[in-house]
Amino acid sequence: MLRLAIAQLKPSKGAYRHNLARLGEVFVSLAGDPEPPDLLILPETALTGYFVEGAVGELALSADALYADLAALHAESGAPPLDIVVGFFELWRTRLHNSALVATLGGADPGIRHVHRKVFLPTYGVFDEERFVEPGRSVRAFDTCWGRAAVIVCEDAWHSLVPTIAALDGAQVLIVVSASPARGLAPDAGGEERPGSLLRWERTIQAIAGEHGIYVALAQLVGFEGGKAFPGGSLVVGPRGDVLARARVFEEDLLRVTVELDEIPRVRAEMPLLSDLEIRLPHLLDELAGKSRETGSSDGAAPPALPSSRPAVLAPQPSRLGARSDPLAIDPELTRKWLVEFLRDEVIRRRRFTRVVVGLSGGLDSAVVAYLAAEAIGPEQVTALRMPYRLSSPHSLEHARLVSAALGILEETVDISAAVDGLAAQLAEPPDAARLGNICARLRMTTLFDRSAALGALPLGTGNKTERLFGYFTWHADDTPPVNPIGDLFKTQVTALARHLGVPEVIVAKPPTADLIEGQTDESDFGISYAKADAILHWLLNGYPADRIAALGFSAEEVERVRHRLDSTHWKRKLPTVAMVSQTAIGEYYLRPVDY
Repeated sequence: MLRLAIAQLKPSKGAYRHNLARLGEVFVSLAGDPEPPDLLILPETALTGYFVEGAVGELALSADALYADLAALHAESGAPPLDIVVGFFELWRTRLHNSALVATLGGADPGIRHVHRKVFLPTYGVFDEERFVEPGRSVRAFDTCWGRAAVIVCEDAWHSLVPTIAALDGAQVLIVVSASPARGLAPDAGGEERPGSLLRWERTIQAIAGEHGIYVALAQLVGFEGGKAFPGGSLVVGPRGDVLARARVFEEDLLRVTVELDEIPRVRAEMPLLSDLEIRLPHLLDELAGKSRETGSSDGAAPPALPSSRPAVLAPQPSRLGARSDPLAIDPELTRKWLVEFLRDEVIRRRRFTRVVVGLSGGLDSAVVAYLAAEAIGPEQVTALRMPYRLSSPHSLEHARLVSAALGILEETVDISAAVDGLAAQLAEPPDAARLGNICARLRMTTLFDRSAALGALPLGTGNKTERLFGYFTWHADDTPPVNPIGDLFKTQVTALARHLGVPEVIVAKPPTADLIEGQTDESDFGISYAKADAILHWLLNGYPADRIAALGFSAEEVERVRHRLDSTHWKRKLPTVAMVSQTAIGEYYLRPVDY
């Protein structure tokens, strides 16, 4: 019998000592426990946070140093002896690694049992590990007082050979420590409100356990780092592939499970997959080695040449997405939970603000942000700023008032007409509608930031993903607030979320507008509806060519219109271009995340 626990804690970025103290609190809680765990597991980079970029060198320490800190902390706590697994950035033989330490704390035989160095380093998408750490070279099982185990780190588990090596080396328990950002808001057929990436993790862990007849414990990091959500949702899976327990999603948790290692022989007798592999593996390896030695056919002819051109990209047919035909459909309740937790973590925990300000225009996007903020921070801590210009529609003020009244949030009105007109009157040429709109947007941001300073509140952004991709905002104005909960949601997704949150239908149903000229709408400015624009943007972002997207029922002109707006506005989504003249250029060589 093995009693294991997974400590799913939210680390503070780069704060090793603080995070170590949080672990100490867990130790203290175990001191008087009548059935303490034999094994305590913490996720990947649990004591520093994951996305630390160039700070890896500052935070890395040797396994001996980490063990010394853990041993001292454990001794002070009065906790009983236990084994522990902790993910950390390691300095080993002058090299940096993303590693996992296995150690015994207390008892008659304390010490380091094993160190696994992550073999497969993801360097794609949001990941850039190979830039900062080096890969490990081996996967090995090790003995403990309760059985034989192996540890791997995150991406290692997605390469099926790695768990197989661990199982062939005798592991009864495979421990996977992970820091995997959540992705995917699509509704789940099973009705579970969990990110799509978490569901994929569960299927992968179940397959590993069931194929090899072993227990698998997945320890997932939880919390937000620079807008990227680590979802938690740690789990333990039995040797038949059945989920024994799951931790909470987006929350700290201490998941405790008791497993019977005696179950493994029974499972393997029923399903001898690992035994079959052990028998046939030498022959398969011989065959593979033989193929790698071949340089041509037996008659000396050269092997056939590989095609020089890439295969044609398949059209993105909805049927390829399975039963879900709408690739932009979201689970609105999952989305609500995700974004509320994001605001709580980013505003309160990381930036240490207790109040926020939102520019409430009377439109859909700012209404949704106000609803999310009221739930996350509390309505009495949210101040809505109405900032009308003399040409603004009176309906905008009315609709903003509807939102603030429904939520019970604080409200202020600052008329920017005098400031806008005063500036416009001093310019050499009277501003046209576009310039006037930019002046209004920038003065609204000046107002928002001044009130945030006066109130000690953090300004929240309200721009959606479609606007951001189209460049449909004023540079260094609408995009200026440091925290934006809806910036990765397309407009149609914001609309779906708004209805779920209960935003007044008069706001949801009215045509979106920048409210600068009477009768103006966003869609008339775009020359295409949001529904079509969002779908085309989705396929463009996923790498499909224009002609294949047009085959889905869009005109070539519509696809080109969207593609042109996307490609011509990259500069608006970046910081100013700086001439690089040194090897310490900020953002090029000197790399630190926004929340470090």
